[in-house]
Amino acid sequence: MSRRSMPPRSVAPMFSKGAFSIPPGADAYADLLRDTRGLRREQAQAREQWLAKLPADRRDDVLFELEILLKGLACFANPRNHPGPPRRTAVVAQDFRENLVLARDGMHRIVQLCRNLLGEGERAFVFQRYLEMLLPDDNARTRLVRGASSQDTPEESLFLLRHALTNLVEVTGGVTRLPRVPFRLFYATLSVALREVSQSAFFNPLAALEFRPEFDRITNVRLLELMQRVPGERARRLVALTFLSLFRMLRYLALLDHVVREPRSAGLVYLVLSVLRSDARALTGYLRKQAGEQLADSYERELFKVPASQIGARYEEMLSEAHRLLAIKATLGGIAANVRLELRRAFEHDLPAPDGTATPDQLRAAVGKIGANLRPALQNAVLVLGKSLGTRLDEHGVFDDMVERRSLSNRLRRDVWMFAQIIRAFGAKARVVPTREDRWSGPSSLQFVREFLSYFNAMGYPLLRAADYPRFDTFIAALNALEETDLLDPERLDRAVTEAERFYTFLSDLFDQIGQRDELRGVPFDRRAAAEALRLYLGD
Repeated sequence: MSRRSMPPRSVAPMFSKGAFSIPPGADAYADLLRDTRGLRREQAQAREQWLAKLPADRRDDVLFELEILLKGLACFANPRNHPGPPRRTAVVAQDFRENLVLARDGMHRIVQLCRNLLGEGERAFVFQRYLEMLLPDDNARTRLVRGASSQDTPEESLFLLRHALTNLVEVTGGVTRLPRVPFRLFYATLSVALREVSQSAFFNPLAALEFRPEFDRITNVRLLELMQRVPGERARRLVALTFLSLFRMLRYLALLDHVVREPRSAGLVYLVLSVLRSDARALTGYLRKQAGEQLADSYERELFKVPASQIGARYEEMLSEAHRLLAIKATLGGIAANVRLELRRAFEHDLPAPDGTATPDQLRAAVGKIGANLRPALQNAVLVLGKSLGTRLDEHGVFDDMVERRSLSNRLRRDVWMFAQIIRAFGAKARVVPTREDRWSGPSSLQFVREFLSYFNAMGYPLLRAADYPRFDTFIAALNALEETDLLDPERLDRAVTEAERFYTFLSDLFDQIGQRDELRGVPFDRRAAAEALRLYLGD
């Protein structure tokens, strides 16, 4: 499969019951929930038993916040995960004192959450720390510390984290009294936290794109069936990973809404934001670099299972299956491009840098703004992927309440308007290109075409999927033809422009139709905000 090829849409239904068989027990979704943490079976069972004993108010939400903040300490150590406009100053020349103050606030919260989860075991910690400070004999103190270093149970593992983070709070408190904290000192301090978390037997969430049954279980039956019906083991795993990652990022946004209301919330917010950006970068990078290879390998494995005597009889079925996998590849590529664009906009334009200058009110406003932008974008990515697999998930209980429908429709209306402006500009530019270019001037004359195709991958393809455009196949073929040449071909360009203009007319009508939906009744279109969003997208 070529990297940029896009399939025809007219291959429905997406996955027939007679398509490639799914081996018994090949459940990629369950495998990801079970295996990405890397716990041994006895550890997983001990953790489940410990969770079952916790009071309901201390179970999932408190544990989720704890693990995300632990991961946040590691992610926040990487300045690439910090929000704010790009800085031209070299990292080694920057002052990270305020960043370390924020990390220390996060450590304070981690200690509080550990105390909450330990319950009565918290008294043992206080007594242990008292003895360590009281014992005058070094050998006795060493034996006491060694005896408290086992991690045979979740309680013991949590106790060690509580102990380590309490000490780190004291250390960072001293470091932040310095007038300046260079990057190496900032990174070294958080590396100590990273080491403690990585050595935790039961609470080590540091793996990228890591999932847990207690946090990430999907209950929608239709969505679970949809993931099971994807042909090929690797393709199923790729689709399941994408769904789980998108839902996990939505949960990060919900956690942000929660922690931003806490006292001294800035540190918590920036740690969670660092995890969000790290996971989003991991997902988009994986989809851009690995989706085609994984899907092609999955198809090849299933193809080789077909006996030679049945190749002729099953040719059309296998060809149709290849087109379906191409549709998944194109959709995953569009999701990756869109999520990458949305995260860049949020982190570089909407969020303040972690320099201690933002007031609590400003930070709350920024978190609310990125939630309003990112949440419908991630939800729409889930729906678009479901649609590429042949199912409208919003008709099967996914994001179907009135608030979510209004948010999704409002976002779709804005995206339709924005991409319509991009198409109009592309057509205007293409119409003034000379019909006969010097053959050797191809790269410069194709620059605006490349820019349009990049915008299409990030915005246009999801719109095609979401809007059921009747000329889908023809439009895709015209764009593919543009990508297949290194020089400006007037005939191909004219055909692409003609199809783009037809799509513009379709989008203009769709814009009016979306505005008449029940959930948008009385909700005016904010053209100024849409124009500002378009300016930021084009700037990126």
